[in-house]
Amino acid sequence: MGPLTILIADDHRLFRDGLRNLLERQMGTRVVGETADGVETVSAAGRLNPDIVLMDISMPGLNGIEATRRIVSQGATTRVIMLSMHSDRRFVTESLKAGAMGYLLKDCAFEEVLHAVNAVSSGTIYLSRRINDSVVKEYASIARSAPQSAFSILTPREREVLQLLAEGKSTKETSVRLSVSVKTIETHRKQIMDKLGIHSVAELTKYAIREGLASLE
Repeated sequence: MGPLTILIADDHRLFRDGLRNLLERQMGTRVVGETADGVETVSAAGRLNPDIVLMDISMPGLNGIEATRRIVSQGATTRVIMLSMHSDRRFVTESLKAGAMGYLLKDCAFEEVLHAVNAVSSGTIYLSRRINDSVVKEYASIARSAPQSAFSILTPREREVLQLLAEGKSTKETSVRLSVSVKTIETHRKQIMDKLGIHSVAELTKYAIREGLASLE
């Protein structure tokens, strides 16, 4: 059996370089690619079929949770481990619901990354040691009564439009990015605002950041 193949998905070059250098020193792992945004990650995962994707949650264009959902829906054997600065239970549970099998906090020790990679590659779900047990219990009983989030209120396409608008893309730029008409994007934006009870792009941006669909960077 050969080394575990890994795709690193993160929009920070320095972080990718550091993680790659550490992984390539290990006998049992091989980095087969790096990506810097969600759409590119989905494409690379389909093309390279790595054993593991180390996936940043906050990426431009398509966030890590949506990218994970698309990778999993492709039916490949690739398993996803999320990398995040957020220990908030919403990010953890939404990542697991999207199909991720691991969730690591970015400031963890490299030894924990290796432990997670080995655990997930063998089919075990791995959560960072510092994530509260209540998160696990909440996920185990997925609360039908849990507070609604962007991931339950909006459709996947609406979430994609919301992220792009929150990242400062114009309606025209968003329509080009998604290969649809400007009118379609305007319709999506109205539906998003109606569903959320929000009436300005500025408020949409704040909402997207709060829900983890976009970052302040």
